[in-house]
Amino acid sequence: MDVRRVADLGPADRRALFERDAGVDAAAGTARDIVERVRQEGDVALREYAREFDDVEVGNLDVTDDAGRAAEAIEDDLREHIERAAANVREFHEAQLPEDWRREFSPGRELGRRFRPIERVGVYVPGGAAAYPSSALMGVVPAKVAGVEHVAVVTPPGDPINPATLAALHVAGADAVYQVGGAQAIAALAYGTETVPRVEKIVGPGNRFVTAAKAEVRGDVAVDFLAGPSEVLVLADGTAPPGYVAAELVAQAEHDPNAAVVAVTDDEALATAVAAAVEEQAAARERTEVIREALSNDASGVFLARSMSEAVLFAEEYAAEHLAIVADDDEALSERVTNAGSVFLGPNTPVAAGDYASGTNHVLPTGGGARVFGGLSVETFLRSTTVQRLSRRGLADLRETVTTLARTEGLDAHAASIEARFADDSIEARFADDSVEARFADENGENGEDGNADAE
Repeated sequence: MDVRRVADLGPADRRALFERDAGVDAAAGTARDIVERVRQEGDVALREYAREFDDVEVGNLDVTDDAGRAAEAIEDDLREHIERAAANVREFHEAQLPEDWRREFSPGRELGRRFRPIERVGVYVPGGAAAYPSSALMGVVPAKVAGVEHVAVVTPPGDPINPATLAALHVAGADAVYQVGGAQAIAALAYGTETVPRVEKIVGPGNRFVTAAKAEVRGDVAVDFLAGPSEVLVLADGTAPPGYVAAELVAQAEHDPNAAVVAVTDDEALATAVAAAVEEQAAARERTEVIREALSNDASGVFLARSMSEAVLFAEEYAAEHLAIVADDDEALSERVTNAGSVFLGPNTPVAAGDYASGTNHVLPTGGGARVFGGLSVETFLRSTTVQRLSRRGLADLRETVTTLARTEGLDAHAASIEARFADDSIEARFADDSVEARFADENGENGEDGNADAE
């Protein structure tokens, strides 16, 4: 890899680096046709696409039982490591569970928020030529932690499907597993077929056709985000071991020829050493051709900044899926870069740890999406509802403000709905006690047989 100077980047260079896309536009037409056919033909279309795209004759689309058998059949050592990774992911996501709350903000004005899981969720787990048990854990475990009642998983068909992926789905707690991949899998989850049930939200990474299909159906079903090829940016100073930095770039480059891998530093000797180490390591990896193609990507490279401040600005604008910081003041630098899907601090925190087993989720925004949203989490599978209760006193306190604003907007009936509460003196007596404490006492039956007077 050549070392390029940040200061020398022209407009075309900056567009390639900072306006990365997932290739959705190029795949949109094909994905649209596939989605529509699945809507019309259901399982028949799924089986024909499996034959056409995956070269597999699919009998039973439902392979849930196969996942259970795979968990028992795989080697004990592999199962133990899958279970350990699942436990770490579960522990981290359990810490994210929000609590319902409600409190009195002013006399008689009680407000709160409650959280409930989405009932039916679909998780896409990539497959095909490779096995991704880690993606099975990352998609299913947070959903089950959130309390989702039914988690349906789709993964590309195989002859057979990789047993490690199936075992991970069983360990993660998937309720149903279907052997269908690509855009057709997204369509099946979005609209339902004879075998695959319709869901309310679809999550999980996939190729550009999967992403294009998610874009196509998101008006009819919720989706997480439109993720593209893997990305990493390593922000390093002169203390960083060049071999470590190079290893991060090569590791993410082996995902996809379109992966974007970047290192930026203010140390020229480090930049030169990293570029050389990348070439050496790439030649020694099994997926050398994929790695080299990713390294030649216009959105990849080793960049020399004039200062760490310039390097930080570069990282902030890049908004990488994975941000690794290998520097003496990594904590301080982390605070300065707010646009990142997941941050890895220090020389002993490789991105691969988060990809598999540290506990954080590896389903993250790409293409600069980290500027506006985060990765998959428990909150992805929850919906929040606000709750409020006003006593007569609380409503009286808001009366003039609400009616004035309503009439200003020309919504007289809104104002009238407030005034109606004050039109009958007999009602006033029923709302005489405005304290929240009294309401709680009423609800507990302490103020007579009628319980909560406000509720009459």
